[in-house]
Amino acid sequence: MPTSKRPSFDYLKAIGAIVWKDLASEMRSRELLSAMLVFALLVILIFNFAIELQPTLRTTITPGVLWVTFAFAGTLGLNRSMAIEKDRGCLDGLLLAPVDRSAIYFGKALGNLAFMLIIAMIVLPIYSLLYNINILIPGLLLVVLLGSIGYVAVGTLLSSMAVQTRTREVLLPVLLFPVIVPVLLAAVKASSGFLQNLPMNEIWPWLNILIAYDVIFTAVAFIVFDYVIEE
Repeated sequence: MPTSKRPSFDYLKAIGAIVWKDLASEMRSRELLSAMLVFALLVILIFNFAIELQPTLRTTITPGVLWVTFAFAGTLGLNRSMAIEKDRGCLDGLLLAPVDRSAIYFGKALGNLAFMLIIAMIVLPIYSLLYNINILIPGLLLVVLLGSIGYVAVGTLLSSMAVQTRTREVLLPVLLFPVIVPVLLAAVKASSGFLQNLPMNEIWPWLNILIAYDVIFTAVAFIVFDYVIEE
């Protein structure tokens, strides 16, 4: 029995090592989080000053503003995360490591998810203060988590593909945004439902879309990552 569990333990240990490497490296340099945070704050500040809204209309526009912020900040983070690995030669080292290639994917995806959630935890309270609206509610936080998982699941795979090209900064958004439309649409609709206190039977279809998207594209990435990263 111990020998049958050993490969699974080594697999999880490899994933944890990659996540820890990304987090420790970011805590030293603060290059990725600072860029994502500045970009996200600029977006919500621009919307705050550009759109003069009555208090009754803020609930309507809030989901769109939030997910535009998360989408663009997340894309910046995904691009820089893989570019740093490529420029420093770390990606080649990871590929030479005696671990399953899918462990590299899950390690990078969990690291990117941690960065997105850290940005969300900072942005949401600031947004609440600027727009004078309470968005720190459990349902909306659940939508942020599910939407971030789907965004990172696809984004990590596509950034691994785009990082191999010279035009990676331009190519990633071109590849990512058409694929990520279902996540953004479902996240905006579900967020709007929770903010407007709609009944759960109207919100559940959008949550189901998010859950199905997360599961399907995580499985697809698990299957094809080995081929993508080799190209």
